[in-house]
Formats: sequence, C-alpha cells, structure tokens
Amino acid sequence: MTSLICGSLAFDTIMSFNGRFSDALLADQLHKINVAFLVPEIRREFGGCAGNIAYNLKLLNGEPLIMATMGEDGAPYLERLQQLAISTQCVRTIEHTYTAQAYITTDSGNNQITAFHPGAMMMSHQNQVADAGPVKNAIVAPDGRDGMLQHAKDCATLGIPFIFDPGQGLPMFSGPELEHFIELATYLAVNEYEAELLTERTGLTLSQIEERVSALVVTRGEHGAEIFSGGKRLEVPGVKARQVVDPTGCGDAFRAGMLYGLAKDMDWITTGRLSCLLGAIKIATQGGQNHAPTYAEIEQSFLEEFGYRL
Repeated sequence: MTSLICGSLAFDTIMSFNGRFSDALLADQLHKINVAFLVPEIRREFGGCAGNIAYNLKLLNGEPLIMATMGEDGAPYLERLQQLAISTQCVRTIEHTYTAQAYITTDSGNNQITAFHPGAMMMSHQNQVADAGPVKNAIVAPDGRDGMLQHAKDCATLGIPFIFDPGQGLPMFSGPELEHFIELATYLAVNEYEAELLTERTGLTLSQIEERVSALVVTRGEHGAEIFSGGKRLEVPGVKARQVVDPTGCGDAFRAGMLYGLAKDMDWITTGRLSCLLGAIKIATQGGQNHAPTYAEIEQSFLEEFGYRL
C-alpha cells in the first residue's frame, strides 16, 4: 500500500549564536546592516517535507515513495534514503543546481534568522505522478510552486486520493488557486495559522472548506488537532512529550500518521491519535529525522496512551 509523497528534499544547516541578535542590530541603522555572528555550534540535518514525512512513515512500516528533485550535491541524501529502504525511483537529479538548502541561525533567545535557497526544488514540476505507478494515496506537501500545482492536478486526474498540505508554501498562491487546490484535494491538512491565512485568502469559512473535502484537519501543536469530516468535529487531544527539544518536523510527523491511517483504513479518531503521538515522539529530538523508535515501541506507546492497540 504505497503512499506517494510529493514535496521537498532539503539540507538544513543549523547554527547557534551564543548572544542575542538584538545586541548587534541598531534600531536606527537597519537600512544598512553589515554584521557577522560567531557560531561555534553547527550541524547539518537531512530535511525537507517529503524527506521528513517519508522517514516517519517508514518508522510505521509504511511504504513511502518520494517524488522530489535534488541537485548535483544530493548524493549523501540519496544514499541515506537507500539505507533506510525508502525508494528513490521518483527522485530526479537536476543538473547544474544545488539541492534546496536552509541556513538557520538561532540566538540565545531562540530568535532565528533563516536564508533559504530553493535550488532544484523549483524544477519539481518535471516529475509526473503517472510515473510513480500504482499508489494507495498521496500527499502534495510544500515544494516548488509549479510542482505543487502539477502534482495536485495529476493526482486528481488519476483518481488518487490525496492530502493537500500547503504548509509554508501557502503564501505562494492566490485565493482562486487555493480554492482550486481544495476542489481537487480529498483531504486538507493545515495548522492554526495556515487555516486563518487560508480563510483570509479564499474568503471561505472553515465550514465551507470542510464541505468541499472528505476531511479537514487543523493541527494545534501541543493541544492536538481538530478533524472535520462528514459534518462532525472530532477533537484529538495532544500527547504529552517526554521532553520538548525541537519542533522542526513535527507537522511532517503528524502527516505521516495521517497517510498511514488512511492507507490502513483506520477511523479518524485513531488516525488523529497516532498522528499526535508521532509529533510528540519527534519533538523530543533535534532535527526532523533523528528520532528512531521501533514500530513495536510506537505500538506500545499508543497502547499506554490510549488504552487500545493500533
């Protein structure tokens, strides 16, 4: 039961500055900034929405199939995916480009300055969903603008039920374009902020959006999620994390739970609970792909948290 994951693959370079940015920035000189920050700590993580979702789905013994683009520097990521037994058949290497990269510097007050280079991600529309072969379901996650439009259209044309997950890519689209995504999608997943922006851009209420999809899922961080489906509203409480270390990739972990639940024909309350559990597991480690529970451990955590087995 393969799940197609259309989205980005990226390298995240994360740096820590021991001071505060505000101490180096003069309010009356912001029009001519020329500053340098000493970053004694640095690490490089495998990231991107497609990579993170696939990683979490594999933890559940799911069958992720990534559809993405990377640059000529992508060999380490390809090797990692192969070591994880995640298929790379739909990962295209674009010549003369870099893989998408985020450079994130965090100061002692948890303020961040991020530079993002989209690189090969902007060529994701070169991938065609039809090339993936038979799949159970799909997700169209943040990626190049043209790629997201193309893959949503492809899934709808081929009759593949898919989750539309606009994420940080939402501001790239106009109100009519977002409405078109909603009309094509089977399911819609957004966080609270994205839900607000979506209603503002489209002029649709959440109730009106709910009527156009099989399910609307609004995540609320530590407070869990709301699932609107079939005229009903389900509230899924959050799962208390063992420790809160890094929220990077928590939304992607949640969406992996959704894909798994849908592929297994689970009911929405179980799917939502599993998704929240994955988010809580992920937040206890740095980066989007460094948590490594076994499937048996996830099953046991689910049983302890909710009182029944997956």
